[in-house]
Amino acid sequence: MSAETSTVATLLARDPGSDCTTCGIRVEVRPAFLPDRSDPALGRFTWSYRITITNRGDRRARLLRRHWIIVDGDGNRHDVEGEGVVGHQPDLAPDQRFEYSSFCPLEYPWGTMEGEYTFEDEQGDEFRVQVGRFFLVSPHV
Repeated sequence: MSAETSTVATLLARDPGSDCTTCGIRVEVRPAFLPDRSDPALGRFTWSYRITITNRGDRRARLLRRHWIIVDGDGNRHDVEGEGVVGHQPDLAPDQRFEYSSFCPLEYPWGTMEGEYTFEDEQGDEFRVQVGRFFLVSPHV
């Protein structure tokens, strides 16, 4: 068994998602491989991911920006930055949550994503919230 196959087998054996809380904001991620949007023969692999952001803190918080770090199984890194998420800048009171889905295409059968959101509290102070690393693993490894 190659080192790469062993690493991917280890990833497959665990939960590929992530669950991370920073500054009272909880970010849960659940990825899923999309075989109907993938074509392994052409080097196209696509995953969806569902994110739930919950304000567990005691202050209102509005998501301003996102920064993703996407690394494929060959070590190629791609950074994605932008305002909000899927066209929204959710403003969350304590105990409120926001859910959304998006997708990630790669030219490799596995990879990882992680990143951070920049939030602003009700006093106008910005703070960063970590999105823990999650794994994009197809059955084609």
